[in-house]
Amino acid sequence: MNEQELPKQNEEILIEKKESLLQEGEEYLKKLGPGIITGAADDDPSGIATYSQTGAQYGTGLLWLAAWTFPLMAMIQEMCARISLVTGRGLASNIKYAYSKKVLLLCTILLFVANTLNIGADLGAMAKAVQLISPSIPFAFLVIFIGIAGLLMEIYIPYKKYAKYLKWLVITLFSYVITGLIIHMNWSTLFRDGILPHITFSKTQILLITGILGTTISPYLFFWQTSQEVEEQIAEGKTTAHSRRGTNAAEIKSMQIDVWSGMFLSNLVMFFIIAVCANTLFMNGITDIATASDAAAALRPFAGPFASLLFTIGIIGTGLLAIPVLAGSTSYAISESLGWKEGLYRKLNEARAFYGVIIVSIVIGIIINFLGINPIKALIYSAIANGIVAPVIIVCIVHISSSHKIMGHFKNSKLANMVGWLLSILMGVTAIAAIYSLF
Repeated sequence: MNEQELPKQNEEILIEKKESLLQEGEEYLKKLGPGIITGAADDDPSGIATYSQTGAQYGTGLLWLAAWTFPLMAMIQEMCARISLVTGRGLASNIKYAYSKKVLLLCTILLFVANTLNIGADLGAMAKAVQLISPSIPFAFLVIFIGIAGLLMEIYIPYKKYAKYLKWLVITLFSYVITGLIIHMNWSTLFRDGILPHITFSKTQILLITGILGTTISPYLFFWQTSQEVEEQIAEGKTTAHSRRGTNAAEIKSMQIDVWSGMFLSNLVMFFIIAVCANTLFMNGITDIATASDAAAALRPFAGPFASLLFTIGIIGTGLLAIPVLAGSTSYAISESLGWKEGLYRKLNEARAFYGVIIVSIVIGIIINFLGINPIKALIYSAIANGIVAPVIIVCIVHISSSHKIMGHFKNSKLANMVGWLLSILMGVTAIAAIYSLF
């Protein structure tokens, strides 16, 4: 080979590598679906408020929760998705067939209460965030407009288009990562406190940890994940439960990539929100953060208007993503429990009861903003409701996903079972501790 041919060959090799990387990237993106949407929806405005409050009150002291909750939530969400792929049914349907209907109804009632409080808090946070950009728009108008607009989109946009819309909203989460990268932060402290656990067991910290666990590992994510796996299969033409039953190793692997990517993104954003507030608000003595919009407004003098704007955009974007997930998960759970026709792929006249639950959830969420309920109390009560119902549902999930009769070769590993039982105990203990600390 002469010297003139060598650069040409190197250029061809670089082109081939670039094309290979692009192809791998496209294949990876194709695998992202219910898991990435579920993970992104976990960082809703209520979650942002909780994480902001954590950073403002305790600095980086509780930053380790982002890393330590990641494998816990990823493994339980993977169980949910695996159950759905193997059985072809949503989580509530599987629980109904395996357990007492009374247990399921109790769980769905608590889920409805927790999710509706969350929707109310999210709508209020989004309205306040919009007012940071355009203060002249009345709060009441914004709450009603955002709630009704989200409701109409969830009802009338076909599922395939709606799922794509939700995926695009995931991009707004990166506003928190960008905010963290453009401000000055002590990275050595972040890495240290992001790994080493530290708890003081004070009343305030117990409530905050309960809030973090309640908003990070929430029951609505369990129901949404499984139901969206079913929706994806229906979109592929598997319209009957029989045709959806059963899976293979390739589908399981794609699901695992999707779920773990979604949960990683969720906890990465959680890490950056706590870190940003710790390095700006906490460092400057701003510890009283009631809502996500409070955090965005407080950031302006310390992190600059651009960082504050990014934080605000993130609140609006994640709210648009989370509210339909919250309302939808409630409706899936109730509809499957009562045997109603369910699914976003159906039209309104085909599933009136299913969409009726969504309508009621969002309407009550709108009304909550006019009752004078303290947003922090709403978050605490929502987190406690999640903390009460989560251990029960997690026990059901672990039991179903570890059953050889139901799951066959795709049942839980010993490690997955251990993590599942540990998580149910942890959620139960924190819920009891939070209830005790309130009195």
